Amino acid sequence: MDRLALKIDPPYDKALKGILSFSSFADAEETLNRLDNLCKSYRAGNDKKGINYCRQIALLGRRRAEFISRNKKVRLQKRFQKREVASWFTIWLESPEIFKDWLSLRKATREFQKLLETER
Repeated sequence: MDRLALKIDPPYDKALKGILSFSSFADAEETLNRLDNLCKSYRAGNDKKGINYCRQIALLGRRRAEFISRNKKVRLQKRFQKREVASWFTIWLESPEIFKDWLSLRKATREFQKLLETER
């Protein structure tokens, strides 16, 4: 089995299947917004298993992004982009309540704007 894969039991598999995407900054943001919304609904229902699955998917996203960011076969700009995305997953995992505000501020920085230019 792929060490960077995650098995999700029913009924969670329906809500979480295919949720992890970070081929672009927009995809990564959408993934984290969807995970955040699902996690909030699981919290409201005191569903610890659902919360755990959301966190496991975010951890998987971070690990995959970090893996790509270290892969010397991937072009340098793409590695920088994946390092950035890995940091997004890290912030969400550590402080989901501030993530949206943090991301809004991060996207306004010159450093991020340079990364965004290389994505196009």
